Amino acid sequence: MKVTYDAEVDVLRLIFSNAPIEESDEEKPGLILDYDQAGNIVGIEILDASKRTDNPFAVEYAVIGKAA
Repeated sequence: MKVTYDAEVDVLRLIFSNAPIEESDEEKPGLILDYDQAGNIVGIEILDASKRTDNPFAVEYAVIGKAA
């Protein structure tokens, strides 16, 4: 998984897979889901991220429970 923030356009992106994006849908205003050819979510884009998150420059990562 990869997380990027483009301050120039204020977009936070979570990338789950390197699969090519086949389709994108704006699920809710400012929230775009990217899908591969099989319909799996490969990424999420959050528009106007600085207005929707506490701090788009910071990322906290935690593993909870046992890893499979």
